[in-house]
Amino acid sequence: MICGENMTETARQKAIIKVLRTEYAGVRSALKFADVYQLLVAVMLSAQTNDNQVNKATEKLFSLFGTPEAMAGLQPEELEQYIKTCGLYKNKAKNIVAASKMLLKEFGGEVPKTRGELMRLPGVGRKTANVVLSVGFGLPALAVDTHVLRVANRLGFSIATTPDEVEKDLCRIIPEKWWKDAHHWLIWHGRRVCKAQRPACEECILNSMCPKKKVSDK
Repeated sequence: MICGENMTETARQKAIIKVLRTEYAGVRSALKFADVYQLLVAVMLSAQTNDNQVNKATEKLFSLFGTPEAMAGLQPEELEQYIKTCGLYKNKAKNIVAASKMLLKEFGGEVPKTRGELMRLPGVGRKTANVVLSVGFGLPALAVDTHVLRVANRLGFSIATTPDEVEKDLCRIIPEKWWKDAHHWLIWHGRRVCKAQRPACEECILNSMCPKKKVSDK
């Protein structure tokens, strides 16, 4: 018997958001970076790679090539040597070098502050752009990665299967003032509790309101 089953769907969603806001207040990106450019590179490297692996790679990389000017001076093959532990590193190397050159040529070496301009950069999709906007600039944007998509589906926030559609659903449910934070709430809940293979439903603070509780018992 789910304790929250007598709630309306809207009330249940609001209650879950309130709990997430409290439980994950103040959490931030696990990626390490010194400025928005380094954040951009770190997020580009994070596709199909966990943040710890990215941080290990960027610690040395950023100490040597932490600016668009330095990175643009590399050949992709040179950059590959520093990011081999990151998945899809060959494509990432090409895109990071090309994006750095475009930043210098078209944006004066500065990372742009609009989603459209960010998505013009090689290798930058909507998720990466949203992370840069929200984490780098504090703008209202809600990035959807695999953790966010999974948790949103399990909590009944969305039944969509694509990041873009899940983003639309989340942005309808969550007030705009919290978009930049909600990305982190959902990611950390997915990492700590609502894991892909073995979600800790019995320990979850949202157990009584979650429509997919006990999924780990299936």
